[in-house]
Amino acid sequence: MSDKQTSLLMNASELSSFGRQVLTRLGMPESDARIAADSLVRADLEGNESHGISRLPIYARRMQEGRIAANPDIAFDETGVVLKVNGGNGLGQVVAYRAIERAIPLARTYGLAGVFVRGSNHFGTAAYFCQQACEADLAMMAMTNSPPGIPPWGGKQAFFGTNPVAFGFPRREAPPIIVDMSSSVVARGKIILANKTGSPIPSGWAIDENGADTTDPAAALRGAVLPLGGAKGYALAMAIEVMCSVLGGAAFGPHVNNLYKDGDPPANVGHSFILFDMVKWMDKDDYFDRLDDLVREVKQVPRAAGSDEIHYPGERRHARHSERSASGLSISPEVANELRQLGDRLGVELSSGGSHS
Repeated sequence: MSDKQTSLLMNASELSSFGRQVLTRLGMPESDARIAADSLVRADLEGNESHGISRLPIYARRMQEGRIAANPDIAFDETGVVLKVNGGNGLGQVVAYRAIERAIPLARTYGLAGVFVRGSNHFGTAAYFCQQACEADLAMMAMTNSPPGIPPWGGKQAFFGTNPVAFGFPRREAPPIIVDMSSSVVARGKIILANKTGSPIPSGWAIDENGADTTDPAAALRGAVLPLGGAKGYALAMAIEVMCSVLGGAAFGPHVNNLYKDGDPPANVGHSFILFDMVKWMDKDDYFDRLDDLVREVKQVPRAAGSDEIHYPGERRHARHSERSASGLSISPEVANELRQLGDRLGVELSSGGSHS
């Protein structure tokens, strides 16, 4: 294998196939491997590379070490509209997908379902699971906690995770409304990716161990990411922590172990999902009509100087998915080399339609 610094141009099916083969070689069932690989590649297609295929090598490493179970025993406990899930230390994408899959019939029966998950791991983008619910014509709110990333307001040491919250609302004949945002200024994964590629980060994203602003991603990873909107982001992170750890029985704050820290025990990440079946509250056509009216009127708001169009949340994500599905995905040299090395270790070829410097 050559370590030449070349990037790869791959189509989504090639990349998904590589991911599936890697994960099945590590003992993951084929159906679960498809979910995990699809989640990673979809993130890349939508422009969220920090949660894309670049995560595969660390997932693989932790599975080989036994820190993530490749074939977890996921346990479900249903009581009315409440679904409690023990993820069995499985990969977060698989645990979350299976939990929502189990919750969809509950939401259709009762109008809503509340899901609390413990014993899980990093699950990629929260948007992926909102899309899963929207494909079933259900709305959903999704949350997860994560290892320490942001300080409490007034502190300089990371305590809460970057704890994202996401919403998904299906539309009749248009891409769903998808809101996916972390409670930090930026997802920590973007800093991890910048550190991997040797790129500086913008000022205002993070602080170093001494509490000073930094553009060095390595210093930022030793320090903390700043909360979104100052005290508001800190408060949001705490609320999500309660939803995902206190109510669900998962680890909280500094007790959530870090996927990237060698020697740490299993992470015990917690997720929370609330699914809604709108037809229990209103006529389905009325829901779609009202949502269309909302989107149309938002887009008709007079535009500011330099703005060509007002987009609704999730619209640009869908457009990038379409564009990259047609043009292919450009994998950075650093990530490409990691994937090649991973493939070599497991006997899986990383083939592509082309490489470029």
